[in-house]
Amino acid sequence: MKKRFAMNPCGGGLAKAATFLLAGVFLVANISSAAAQKDKKKKKDEKQPTDSSKTVTALSDEQQIDYLLSEMLGAWQIGDVEKLRTTYADDVSMVSGGWMPPVIGWTNYAPLFQQTRARMQRVRMDRSNTYIRVNGNTGWACYQWDFAADVDGQPVQSRGQTTVVVVKKNDHWVIVHNHTSLSPGGAQTPGNTTTPQQTPAKPNGF
Repeated sequence: MKKRFAMNPCGGGLAKAATFLLAGVFLVANISSAAAQKDKKKKKDEKQPTDSSKTVTALSDEQQIDYLLSEMLGAWQIGDVEKLRTTYADDVSMVSGGWMPPVIGWTNYAPLFQQTRARMQRVRMDRSNTYIRVNGNTGWACYQWDFAADVDGQPVQSRGQTTVVVVKKNDHWVIVHNHTSLSPGGAQTPGNTTTPQQTPAKPNGF
């Protein structure tokens, strides 16, 4: 089953508006009671999570890693480098399918990702056949991907496979190694088959 990735907005000022209205209604009847209720409501709101971190940590480790992969590919798809940053360790190692040295460290990888992603429009990325294993605070996953985009104004399609190694740090899984390879004949433009070196169409950014 293929997965599409999109970012879900979160928001809400309704709780504060409701609290203000409630305080106004009871102000004349009992000022001290209204203030107490407002303080109670404020403390309750402060305990509410502002993001999905608590929901994610309630999942099994396998589910958290699956969620991590969705976050990583979703950020890659829309070009959100800040969101992508949260999915990788500082010392991540990145290996591409081309004949080139691995890229070590986020600070070295980020510029490559941004340069490559800037050449792409209408990016679509699907993930399928994901396999995840966990051993303590270490895990690994492999999956197939199907990519399509306009690269330098030309439509490009490619398919391949990725293996990642993940570790759990402070109850948060991050990717410490990413090895992505293109399937033979996987990079194509209409009427033409290109090599991996000719087409930057791999979801690790280089």
